[in-house]
Amino acid sequence: MTPEFWKERWQTNEIGFHEGQVNALLARHWPSIGLPAGSRIFVPLCGKSNDMAWLAGQGYAVLGVELSEIAVRDFFAENGLKPQTESRDGYAISRAGPIEIWCGDFFALKPAHLSDIAGVYDRASLIALPPDLRRAYAQKMLGIIPAKAPTLLITFDYDQREMHGPPFAVSMAEVAELFGAHSIITEIERREALSTSPRFKERGLTHAESFAVRLDRK
Repeated sequence: MTPEFWKERWQTNEIGFHEGQVNALLARHWPSIGLPAGSRIFVPLCGKSNDMAWLAGQGYAVLGVELSEIAVRDFFAENGLKPQTESRDGYAISRAGPIEIWCGDFFALKPAHLSDIAGVYDRASLIALPPDLRRAYAQKMLGIIPAKAPTLLITFDYDQREMHGPPFAVSMAEVAELFGAHSIITEIERREALSTSPRFKERGLTHAESFAVRLDRK
């Protein structure tokens, strides 16, 4: 799964992974993360997620990173924002109010880029990646995110034989395998997912669950 794969998905508008509304698990559980307003929140592989606007509306500064120029452009346009732009360290950076999106390669980020991050929100990053890249992603996150920053992870699990990803199935067991050596993992909520995601029924799923998980560095 190459960068060209994702760019093509955005070019052809094959973005079934995009939620057209704020994620319910985010709205329900983000307050429990306990970060004060004004904190800077990192949203990796952010696409044009409405969740960024929601976080900004709660008083947070948001830093997203996204590969697709189309996704970045559409996010600001669909939210009625006219960003200022600049180039830095190989990224095209767009900024409007408390929201900043870096367009470029997630794996090229350095700890210095994220030194002021207070928390992380991951809904569509881990589940967007196949197994080999999930391992690389987890190691990268552990290397670039400040140790004090908690993560709210939303993951999605189903029988991988019933549907090809993305989104891929990521179980709680895999979350433990990827992050357990370095993080305390707390399952906050588990819910049946197909009733709110009928498009996955159309793709062949008979059962799926979403999990809200908190990660705190040991």
